[in-house]
Amino acid sequence: MRVRRTGKHILVDLDRDRTLHVHLRMTGNLYVIPEIRLHSATTRAWIELPNGAGIVFDDPRALGKMQLHPTAELEATLANDVGFEAHEITAADFAAMAKKTKKPMKLLLMDQSKVAGLGNIYAAEALFEARINPSKLANTVSKPKLERLHAIIVKMLEDAKESAYRAYTDPGYFAEGESFPVQVYNREDQPCFVCERPIKRIPQGGRSTYFCPTCQR
Repeated sequence: MRVRRTGKHILVDLDRDRTLHVHLRMTGNLYVIPEIRLHSATTRAWIELPNGAGIVFDDPRALGKMQLHPTAELEATLANDVGFEAHEITAADFAAMAKKTKKPMKLLLMDQSKVAGLGNIYAAEALFEARINPSKLANTVSKPKLERLHAIIVKMLEDAKESAYRAYTDPGYFAEGESFPVQVYNREDQPCFVCERPIKRIPQGGRSTYFCPTCQR
């Protein structure tokens, strides 16, 4: 058995060329518990281990998924649907990709076929740190700003992974919220930490986007 990840997809390679595909989405978590019979009411799936322990997929809102696929079939699907992660491409290539689309910057970062691995929180926070308005069309952003955004995303995701490692401190335990400090996300009408003007929220792609209209041009 081998566990790996591509973008937001957790892949568990099993025998007979089968892969367990897990996508946690907004509320899903994978836990190891010492006694599988004691799983929570919000457990959607579980794998019982020989010693009676188990791996559980807990998802209160039932937004995530756990599916078994032939490995080759799943690889082909993901190759079409999942783009490169930021650390896998250069800043110049990232900027060139952005320059080819008229999507608003926030929607570009959320498009998993373009940039894999970024969620709503990290996309908003990266754009704030880069001082880019989330509604600005990607092809109108300057190359230096896009290259700076690339560097910010790479570092932010590395920090987020370290935060997640710390959050899963013990089998069966998750420190909700981790330790990732936010500057704009979920801070509507609160003062910006830089300019002290109120943070705004707008809908984009069916999600909420938080930003500072003064700092982000």
